[in-house]
Amino acid sequence: MNDTHDSEKIATLCKIRDIQRSVILFEQQFEKQYGVSLNEGMVLCSLTKAERLSSGELGEKLGLSPSNISKVIASVEKKGLVERSLGREDKRQMYFMLTHAGRQRISSIGCGELAWPEMLRPLLEKSTSTLR
Repeated sequence: MNDTHDSEKIATLCKIRDIQRSVILFEQQFEKQYGVSLNEGMVLCSLTKAERLSSGELGEKLGLSPSNISKVIASVEKKGLVERSLGREDKRQMYFMLTHAGRQRISSIGCGELAWPEMLRPLLEKSTSTLR
């Protein structure tokens, strides 16, 4: 009985490993095709849905720590896809928005055209059907 439970745990762990590999492969292909990492793409996508967002708001939306979101923002700023501005009420607060180049880049990423990894398709189809 214990062997069955252990086998199930191992199978689950192997499935998670396979999913992780699929995501890593997808991110490598995504970055090669669009010139931005998956996190950078998600920052651009988040900024298309809002006029401007603070680093804290972006980090919260993407589930990234403050240090990780700072690195991602710095990277898309360096690529000229995002620019920063001071807060209107609080001049210490920084906000980020898409540049013209950022809007062009995100529009070039045709999400419907992406070649999703086979293993992730059922998960993605389920999540997109709930959005309709």
